[in-house]
Amino acid sequence: MRMADKVDILVIGGGPGGYTAAIRAAQLGFTVALAEKDELGGVCLNWGCIPTKSLLHAADVLREIRMAGQLGIEVDEPKIDLSKMVKRSRRVSSRLSKGVQHLMKKNAIQVVKGDARFIDKKTVQIGSETIIADNVIIATGARPRNLPHIEVDGDRIWDARSAMTPAFMPEKLLIVGAGAIGVEFASFYNTLGVDVTLVEILDQILPVEDVEIAQAAEQAFKKQGIEVLTGTGVDSVKTKKNGLAVEISGEPQEFDALILSVGVQGNIEGLDLSGISHEGGFITVDATQQTSVNGIYAIGDVAGAPCLAHKASHEAIIAIEAITGMNAHTLNKQRVPGCTYSHPQVASIGLTEVQAAEQGEIRVGKFPLLANGKAIAINDSEGLVKTVFDRETGALLGAHMVGPGVTEMIQGFAIAMGLETTEQELLETVFPHPTLSEAMHEAVLSAFDRTINL
Repeated sequence: MRMADKVDILVIGGGPGGYTAAIRAAQLGFTVALAEKDELGGVCLNWGCIPTKSLLHAADVLREIRMAGQLGIEVDEPKIDLSKMVKRSRRVSSRLSKGVQHLMKKNAIQVVKGDARFIDKKTVQIGSETIIADNVIIATGARPRNLPHIEVDGDRIWDARSAMTPAFMPEKLLIVGAGAIGVEFASFYNTLGVDVTLVEILDQILPVEDVEIAQAAEQAFKKQGIEVLTGTGVDSVKTKKNGLAVEISGEPQEFDALILSVGVQGNIEGLDLSGISHEGGFITVDATQQTSVNGIYAIGDVAGAPCLAHKASHEAIIAIEAITGMNAHTLNKQRVPGCTYSHPQVASIGLTEVQAAEQGEIRVGKFPLLANGKAIAINDSEGLVKTVFDRETGALLGAHMVGPGVTEMIQGFAIAMGLETTEQELLETVFPHPTLSEAMHEAVLSAFDRTINL
């Protein structure tokens, strides 16, 4: 197939949403082309979700080694080789990117390298090539936002990519923005021995999380030595010869480096989105991910929050199946789990307690990991599980966790919500012992005044 040839579906962007859309379309018998200007796998695989988890795993291992004495295992103080950590994270990303390349070949998907620009709604120029497609899926992702007075330079002022491949280990690090990305970097660098200050302009860290869960996480971070400043802004940043002069709420301070982590904006520039509605840097879509132009769809980060890889992949399936005329299901964004891979981990799904209370009468259950046998046994019992139910119907409205392993456990509540499981069914579910997941059951029991182990 020559690139000037007509295809059934063109996907612009090769991240989790884009390559999933391309694969599903190929499975259904469509001719598919995928445009990608950089590496297959997108930011998530190459510079986000995957490499950061490699780094955070290294930090977890380091933490375990340092705590080994409490378990009766005496070890010398471990030596940290940041360059080796970084090299391994890059190898992990490279391996998975090659895996996506294999999937493209396996499914006979033509990959075209270059920037994409609409000529008309069915014609897209990609570098020097032109493709005509019956349907186009925009999956161009998002990029970090900047602040007017803080400009990323990759030297002392870092974005997430710079923070994953640092040229040096800072002694004092300022992180501006305490969402999931900022918190993960704070946890990573703090574990490596860096003096970390985490600043958030809003009243709580992890602003999208339940207030109580965010407070528990903040308390844990402070115990670990991270300075957390909420309701606080950075007034100015000036680069010096050997560091940064920063003014925080009128107080001058000095740091070796700064990580800017204040959200993302959709990658829509250069596409020439004539007639395609967009707002605040994100493309507007309907329930099937179709834009305001018939035959053009948008998925993933470029289609708005929540900006999560698994949401993008799910939207990809919806868009492709809508194109086929299949009865595509719609995405309930309240049922998209969110995970933060700090120490302790944070995970959630559904409404927070405050959000649920605004809608009606609720029941709230809580269970601390201090009362969970497995958590105590593994020497990691800081955290809690929280459930929110509709008082009248018994429907599970939300689940929120902070502690070890919660990014894996949250899927249990995701399945329960997806199946519209009743509170009685959750109460009667048998959870294996001893596991951290028992805290999930106890949190449900707590909502109905039936807690056993507390």
